[in-house]
This record gives sequence, C-alpha cells and structure tokens, in this order.
Amino acid sequence: MQQIAPPPTRDTGKPRRTEPKQVRRRQLIEATIDSIAQYGIAGTTMSTVTEIAGLSLGLANFHFQSKQNLLEETLKFLAREHHDHWRRAYGDAGLSARDKLMAIVDSHFDPKICTQRKLAVWYAYFGEGGRRTVYRALVDALDNERFDLSKRLCRDIAREGGYSGPSANTIAHTLEGLYDGLWLNILMYPDTFDRDAARAKVQAYLAMAFPRHFDMPQDETADQSTRTERCE
Repeated sequence: MQQIAPPPTRDTGKPRRTEPKQVRRRQLIEATIDSIAQYGIAGTTMSTVTEIAGLSLGLANFHFQSKQNLLEETLKFLAREHHDHWRRAYGDAGLSARDKLMAIVDSHFDPKICTQRKLAVWYAYFGEGGRRTVYRALVDALDNERFDLSKRLCRDIAREGGYSGPSANTIAHTLEGLYDGLWLNILMYPDTFDRDAARAKVQAYLAMAFPRHFDMPQDETADQSTRTERCE
C-alpha cells in the first residue's frame, strides 16, 4: 500500500516550543532590548518583553526568574557583543599599533553595534541612578581591557613617532570619553549626526595627537579652513 507523505509544515513566524534553551534566552534578550528602547527600563516588564518575543510569561520566568535578572543578562549580552566585535576587529587589523587602534575606533561605529536601538538601551542603563553601580560592575572588566589595550597602543605610537604631547593614559581616557559622547550625539541628533561623522571626529582627535600617524579627515580640514577665514 502506497504511503502518503505528511503535508509540509507551515512556518507561522512564531517561535517553536522545541527551540533549544540558548535560542529562547536570545529571543527574550533581544525582546528586552526592543522593550527598553521603546518604553525605557521603568516601563519594561516581563509582560512587555514576552509580548514582543511572542513567548509566555512562564517561559521568561523559567529562564530569568525576575525582571532584574533579565535586565542584567541583557546588559551583559550587549557588553559581550561589543567586546567580541572590537576584539575581532583588533585581531584582523594590520600589525601596526596605528592600524590596531583605528580598528578599535571603527568598531565603535560599526552598523551592528552603533544603532539607535542599542544606543538607547545603553543610555537607559546608565541613567538608572539607583542601580548604576550594579550595572557598571557588570561591564567594568570588559571596558578596562579595552582601555588598557588602547593605552598600550597609544604608548607604542608615541614612542614610534617621538611625540611629546599628552600621555598615553590621557589620550586613551579621552578616546573613551569621545566614544560615549559621540554615541549620545548619534542617539540625540540622528538627522544631523551619523556614524561616519562620529568616526571622523575621533580620527581628527588622533590626527591632532599623532599627526604623523593619522590623517585629518577632509571634512575636518575644511571646517578648520573656514574657521581660519572667519578669524581673518
């Protein structure tokens, strides 16, 4: 007797109950990012997250137990994603300290990392005065690793170029401040300030600190010429 093949399964677009644990956790974390970007941390609840994810409240409680655990795991996810991205860029860059430092700069403004959605979430976390210390502790080790590496690269560039300007420590600290400030500009003024403009600002700073290693971006050179003409 001829066997009849079962009809093909239809993809409804909804998460399947048999998805492995790590997939479910990732779905909930991505939904948390969406919820925070839309409602802020105070307005984000397990219900808003599960509604966005299309999953049950019981499943969210099973994986994370509480909203606070979910928030902390989401922050750690973002921090690890950022860390792995700049680490990969650093490893793929050329051998020179200059190329490696610029790879770290570029990674901050990569379309995968630097999005309105993710920037809104980063600033939502660090706007939480009551838990800022807790959130800071979750990412400090990764930030310190990047800072220490940037400081070493700045020291190598300064030694190679015979620069006698600001210390490597000062330049590395300034870079960290620029990343944070320029991310905020991208978030607040998306119509007039974008990733390319932000990257150019950092490169302009490095060109002033290490002029024989970094070129001044064309737009910045034009701006400087305009300012000089106005002064004259």
